[in-house]
Amino acid sequence: MTVWKTIREDLANARAHDPAARGDVENALVYSGLHAIWIHRVCHRMWTKGYKGPARILAQVNRFLTGIEIHPGATIGRRFFIDHGMGIVIGETAEIGDDVMLYHGVTLGGQVLTQTKRHPTLEDGVTVGAGAKVLGPVTIGARSAIGANAVVTKDISPDCIATGVPAKCRPRKKGETVKLVDPDFYVI
Repeated sequence: MTVWKTIREDLANARAHDPAARGDVENALVYSGLHAIWIHRVCHRMWTKGYKGPARILAQVNRFLTGIEIHPGATIGRRFFIDHGMGIVIGETAEIGDDVMLYHGVTLGGQVLTQTKRHPTLEDGVTVGAGAKVLGPVTIGARSAIGANAVVTKDISPDCIATGVPAKCRPRKKGETVKLVDPDFYVI
């Protein structure tokens, strides 16, 4: 996918996730979540090409400009949306699937200091509420939701809602879903 198609897809995704989104030009200029992911994509490419020092420096500039800290080693899928991103932290070994949404104050952090997989994996269609902490090499199953201020330290099955400290998971009720954005919406 070309850079311009990716940017247009991100702008369409912002409109799909935020009822306050007015238009692409305004969103491109004022949405810090979009800025953070766009800069992260450059940082991640530098990181994977072996330019680790410059990638870390640019990531710090990103943090300074947006208030969102994303380690250049983190792997992030398509149509990732950050709503009101201030205070988000995404660690080095975090893996984020497609169609994931994070609200402000979310931490995808580690629990150990070893050079291993130490950050969470969020599968496709996951939503993480404001202030939630997802810690360690846990997997959050596809289409699950993490409630605001929940603390997750264990795997969450797909199609669950996790709330509380520590987070407890319950299956979704019949008909209760997290809407995945229709992929046909992104025809460009």
